[in-house]
Amino acid sequence: MLRLRVATYNIHKGVQGVGTARRLEIHNLGHAVEQFDADLVCLQEVRLHHRLQARRFRRWPHEGQAEYLAPEGYEAVYRTNAITRHGEHGNALLSRWPVLSHRHHNISDHRFEQRGLLHVKVNVTAQNQPQVVHVLVVHLGLIPASRERQVQQLKRYILREVPHTGAYLATFGRGPALERAAEMAPASRSEPTRTGQRSITSARLPALTISAKSPCRA
Repeated sequence: MLRLRVATYNIHKGVQGVGTARRLEIHNLGHAVEQFDADLVCLQEVRLHHRLQARRFRRWPHEGQAEYLAPEGYEAVYRTNAITRHGEHGNALLSRWPVLSHRHHNISDHRFEQRGLLHVKVNVTAQNQPQVVHVLVVHLGLIPASRERQVQQLKRYILREVPHTGAYLATFGRGPALERAAEMAPASRSEPTRTGQRSITSARLPALTISAKSPCRA
């Protein structure tokens, strides 16, 4: 049975606080990602760039946040969900294993929230046997009814785009009820347990869903 160590984290665009108390956290996040020592790190609300914040914060990274956060030897994949006046942000995957392909799928439910799904195919080798794993990094909406509809969109996407015999992992930055997500992965799953700001779960593929508000390791 293939076993992977997975982390999912909504990084809130690399900053914390509001107004004059706002502070840059991207460097601390980089240390946290290294400590995860995960095979796959799924990230939501990742900045590609933001002109105003780059001028405000002296230590704002020159590269996109996904590239900045990727530990040495990891491959970073980023796709945009939302384009704003001064920049853009989206989902990202940091993978210790080779990336075969990636694509973006729009799951926006209404015009006030731009949401998306990042679908990455990763080539994982276990016991000298390569296996393609489909990783879905999802950022759901704020409104409960929207999240319900987006979960149904995700379910249809998996049925359409992921082979029936394929292994897949779906991670949520802001989770609906776990039982809703679990409908998409009946074969094998494990629910996270929460410890403070960090949610920890352990599970094996071929099918797994994770829902977390803050860092989650699997």
